[in-house]
Amino acid sequence: MSYVDGFVLPVPEGNLDAYLEMARKAGEVWRDLGALEYVECVADDVKPGVHTSFPQSVKLEPGETVIFAWILYPSREERDRINAKVMEDPRMADMMDPANHPFDGKRMIWGGFRELLRLP
Repeated sequence: MSYVDGFVLPVPEGNLDAYLEMARKAGEVWRDLGALEYVECVADDVKPGVHTSFPQSVKLEPGETVIFAWILYPSREERDRINAKVMEDPRMADMMDPANHPFDGKRMIWGGFRELLRLP
């Protein structure tokens, strides 16, 4: 069964180009080290909800947008192996420093998910 790391984070709209550049570099690292897919999506039809929503989940502020992203792995074991290598990869050094992030990492949410259902 496949395994997914999922992410939701706020990005200032003025930083989208910088975020995309960072995501492209990170995605290359993950793919080079064995991830099956690396996907980054920007909010298009995302509204605040009554009780919860993507904007509320990251405490979205004016001038920001929501990023929804995921990385697909063959298995949990492969995810753990790949992520360990990613953290050691020298191409990630600058991206590991929160001062270099074009977003507020304190409002980022993420987690690992095992596949429950996949329809072709």
